[in-house]
Amino acid sequence: MKAAQVPLSNAMIGELLPADAVSVELFEDLLDPERYPEARLFPEEEAVIAQAVEKRRREFTSVRVCARRAMAGLGFGPLPLIPGERGAPGWPAGVVGSMTHCDGYRAAAVAWDKSVASLGIDAEPAQPLPAGVAGVVTVEPERGHLAALAAAHPAVPWDRLLFSAKESVYKTWFPLMRIWLDFHEARITFRVDGTFTARLLVPGPTVDGQTLDTFNGRWLVRNGLAVTAIAVLRPTAAES
Repeated sequence: MKAAQVPLSNAMIGELLPADAVSVELFEDLLDPERYPEARLFPEEEAVIAQAVEKRRREFTSVRVCARRAMAGLGFGPLPLIPGERGAPGWPAGVVGSMTHCDGYRAAAVAWDKSVASLGIDAEPAQPLPAGVAGVVTVEPERGHLAALAAAHPAVPWDRLLFSAKESVYKTWFPLMRIWLDFHEARITFRVDGTFTARLLVPGPTVDGQTLDTFNGRWLVRNGLAVTAIAVLRPTAAES
């Protein structure tokens, strides 16, 4: 059966990623495999969520619809995407990617690793963090930075945006390093032009002979969402 066509927008995550990345986002769940073949879970995927609650099943399925559609942009047919170490998706050889989901939003982005060494995306509701969370996920200099931003631009949920940025940092970091990165091991600096810098406070990854001490990312707040993305470009891609 031919897949039903639904509007897909790159109006958010696609704005934050380089041209070499392919991204797909959804603002609703697509769960019917008869209408949306990409929603048909492989047996290996079914095994992962066999005991999952309905919310988890919906998130797991719909974000894989995004991922399979994004991978189709690289020429791949449907294939299973099994969470691996620390939940990181198992992408095909030669592909880097990232997924994210929160209430009302699912997205995935992929790229060839010959041009993008790693990427990370994250979406959160554009609401302040619950009380006490900001103190747990920030380092001291970030707290003053957030306070100054909030005073100048109170409509932006800066603490939630910082949480999202650190999630994107981790998703970018882990495929390169294969070790944990704590919230306190990166320092975020936002700029109001929609960019941010994540300074790594521990030794960073080496990409094509260059050791990185920062990741550069982009952010936006729109449609009730706070979205961040990081892409580590290969030197040849960054120069082109």
